[in-house]
Amino acid sequence: MTDNNKQVTKYKRFEQTLEFMKESLPNGSKILDLGTPNDMSEYLINYGYKVDNAYGVDFDLNPEIIAKEGYDAVTMFEVLEHLINPMGILAQVKAPKLFASVPLSLWFAKAYRNKSDEWDQHFHEFEDWQFDWLVEKSGWKILNRAKWVSPVQKIGFRPILRKFTPRYYIIEAER
Repeated sequence: MTDNNKQVTKYKRFEQTLEFMKESLPNGSKILDLGTPNDMSEYLINYGYKVDNAYGVDFDLNPEIIAKEGYDAVTMFEVLEHLINPMGILAQVKAPKLFASVPLSLWFAKAYRNKSDEWDQHFHEFEDWQFDWLVEKSGWKILNRAKWVSPVQKIGFRPILRKFTPRYYIIEAER
């Protein structure tokens, strides 16, 4: 996949995420985004959201870092699959709204693993019902959900399957 194709795919996901969020989270809302400042954070800021990032600690060992008051929503985009205990962090959120997305478990692809970076690998890849259960068991009520595909510009059996098999799952929840 060329760098240009990766950018197009990335921004397509950003657009889908923004469309999902702006249905119920007004422009100008204050968001605590779980993770380092990134292109998605910048995308949301450019739309008009006020975004702070929570990062720099191991969320499995210090889930209380997310327990900050004064936010309209907390976002967790492709973060929870990296944690050993995602329930710990979900339970600590103080904001009234949660937007979270995860990669779905695909029957034709194993969980992502980067052997050269201990943080860049997936401990979990979820089926939609598993993620719903985790979120609800953490004290949230799911209001809305969506899935989307993530096609790649390669030749082969798995790239063909990625054109119509949903890869990402996003939920909106409230306490």
